[in-house]
Amino acid sequence: MNLKSLAIALGMSKTTVSRALNGYPEVNSRTREIVLAAAKKVGYRPNPLARSLAVGRTNVLGMIYPLLPSDLGDSVFLSVVNGMSDAVEASKMSLIIAPVSPQNEQPSYETMVRGRQVDGLVVGRTKVVDERIAYLTKVGFPFVANGRTRIDAPYAYFDYDNDTGIDLAVSFLAAHGHQRIALLSAPLELHFAYERKESFIRCMAQAGLPVDPHYLLDNTFDRRSGYQAMQQLLACSPRPTAVIVDNHLSGVGVVRALMDAGIEIGKEISVIVWGNVEDTLIGINVTTIDQPDLRRAGAKMVEMLQSLLAGTPPERLQEIWQPVLLPGATVGRCPE
Repeated sequence: MNLKSLAIALGMSKTTVSRALNGYPEVNSRTREIVLAAAKKVGYRPNPLARSLAVGRTNVLGMIYPLLPSDLGDSVFLSVVNGMSDAVEASKMSLIIAPVSPQNEQPSYETMVRGRQVDGLVVGRTKVVDERIAYLTKVGFPFVANGRTRIDAPYAYFDYDNDTGIDLAVSFLAAHGHQRIALLSAPLELHFAYERKESFIRCMAQAGLPVDPHYLLDNTFDRRSGYQAMQQLLACSPRPTAVIVDNHLSGVGVVRALMDAGIEIGKEISVIVWGNVEDTLIGINVTTIDQPDLRRAGAKMVEMLQSLLAGTPPERLQEIWQPVLLPGATVGRCPE
């Protein structure tokens, strides 16, 4: 039975029946009960496409993502995406991930928004100054940012506490007697990298420890750049006795560079990596600043986006989860 037949059988208009089935508030509760009972009795199932057109929705959520070669082997990224997929499937929705080149990212946002190809977007790798978020805010398109940015308007976001994570790392190394501590950062245009570096400088000052500019290197965001940055630190005189790496992708390269140089990690130089690297082939239990429940974090972002679509104000959809320090074999007492 289709919608027209159901409406005729009930002696109601198609509009009334459709609105009752879709939960419109202007339909009184008694009418809604009658329609739902009749639909159940005859086994009526709404056409998903027709329903989405009727309510102006695609039932699709999206991500526009400038994929790097390392992303396909990135367990953190994949865990978040798996969590998002679980949540959209449970809601009878779909998720699309549109890989784009970095130079075509902003135009892709504009094309997708103008065409209403999705109901809402998750914006990843947020920047300190983020044109994507500024654009989505300006046109009023629903989105949840996976990370934060600098913008005056309220927006929905999910993030882990960068300040707390760096504080944990610096405090742990200081407790082991380390004073010459280096920081390897992702590109500082990314908000998480910028915030973690600012937190590092502040935490070092609070601990009464000097910050050597030669120990602050950025633009490390994969194994190769992490490897090269660690080689640069090894060339310093004196060398740092400990290194904090603000992302797990370059953290693998850092550990490999130390192993190739014959450095005994945890004794000669200690290392803490932000993000879990247990799925990589480095063969060592790395001390990490871990972001717990990544799969649940992905599902949470979908739930937040669905709440946004249901009318929840964005300022009420702002989540910051706490990272934890997982001790491993790569941190030991300062050798000096």
